Amino acid sequence: MPDVSGPGGSTSAAHPYLPATAGLDGLKYRTAAEAALEPSSPAAHRVGWGFISLYTLAFMSTNLLFLAPVLVTLALKVDSLVGIERAPASLALVAGIGALVSMVGNPFFGRMSDRTASPLGMRRPWMVTGLVGGSLGILIVALAPSIPVVLLGWCITQLFFNALLAAMVAVVPDQIPSVQRGQVSGVLGVCLPIGSVCGAFVVKLFAGSLLAMFLAPCAIGGFFVLLFAVTLNDRRLAKADKPKWSLREFAGTFYVNPRKNPDFSWAFASRFMFVLAYAFLVTYQAYYLLDKIGTAKADVPQQIFLGTLAQSVVLIAASLIGGKLSDRTGRRKIFVLAASVVYGLALFVIAIASHFSGFLVGMAISGLGFGVYAAVDLALVVDVLPDKRNAAKDLGVFNIAGALPFSIAPAIAPAILAIGRGGGSYSVLYMVAGLCAIIGAFAILPVRRVR
Repeated sequence: MPDVSGPGGSTSAAHPYLPATAGLDGLKYRTAAEAALEPSSPAAHRVGWGFISLYTLAFMSTNLLFLAPVLVTLALKVDSLVGIERAPASLALVAGIGALVSMVGNPFFGRMSDRTASPLGMRRPWMVTGLVGGSLGILIVALAPSIPVVLLGWCITQLFFNALLAAMVAVVPDQIPSVQRGQVSGVLGVCLPIGSVCGAFVVKLFAGSLLAMFLAPCAIGGFFVLLFAVTLNDRRLAKADKPKWSLREFAGTFYVNPRKNPDFSWAFASRFMFVLAYAFLVTYQAYYLLDKIGTAKADVPQQIFLGTLAQSVVLIAASLIGGKLSDRTGRRKIFVLAASVVYGLALFVIAIASHFSGFLVGMAISGLGFGVYAAVDLALVVDVLPDKRNAAKDLGVFNIAGALPFSIAPAIAPAILAIGRGGGSYSVLYMVAGLCAIIGAFAILPVRRVR
């Protein structure tokens, strides 16, 4: 039976829960284990909209920090250094190695966050450290005179922004009761599209300066991350309760036994395939427009913004509705399966598009699939975590499924692109991406602990 005592070994009776109307103040003494194992009564320990609003803004800003360079600026920086002919291979190197760094960084910092016995809390120190270190990496990328320096800066960016992400995601099991996770997950689902739109829009505003295109998202996103970090009544760990450190424990940071935790493993596989499809799309989106659609280089930021906007309008509505329906019906799997299939079909539409209008249609359809997926997937994952007391660590392991595809996609994309010539090769690439999403849909079926 897991220990559900509060921080420092105190019981919940010593620090009674406050009602939902207490807003942020009602969250101070909740642990990840308590949040996950609490009664499923609809009235049990609900969080207020004040907390949800600030958390949503911070989570959206975290997405903005990651997405602005991935969507536009990193590809344009690489292109400015080596030219369009060598850019795909150089981008593959930078994005691939950066993804490997993030794959290690996320679970590592998740483990460190779970062990942090700081007076400032368990999550807050890593939010601030991650934001500052990642922004420094972005500055290095923006000023880099060569691909090796871009690679160095991007690795620093990925390492520290993943520290921020690990702490930010751990807030869900720390603070959100199970009866609200679908709803909150649905709200968080809008963070990706809005972060994408905001990132593309901010980049478009500063299109005349590559340095400003890189740094403006850091300034805007950093403000809201710091605002949430300052106001968060963070979970605290007493030094006496801090787990002992050992080499075996460190190795376990990056691993969850699939035989003992099959539901977690199947959810991991499903997320991996879905994100692999997404990684193909966003990593090569700029080159797809340049090479297949024939977009002028000056128009790429504008067209990526319009495509992201078309996707996001649908995605936001789908995410909010999907999360609410999932909570109401008590089902997760059918929503994840249907969403992945729709997303895969959208990539087939993009693959066969020959004009920008076709690209917009495909992006809009992808918003429907991505919206429902983003709304329900996080709630499903939290429901099948192996150990609620090490939530950040296990979520960090799970986030490998979101990081590793961004290493694999650039590594295998050149071979897929070589199948065709010119713009036709991107059709093959996005058809492969569509198949990946559909495979991910069926990988969720063996999960048994959730309906």
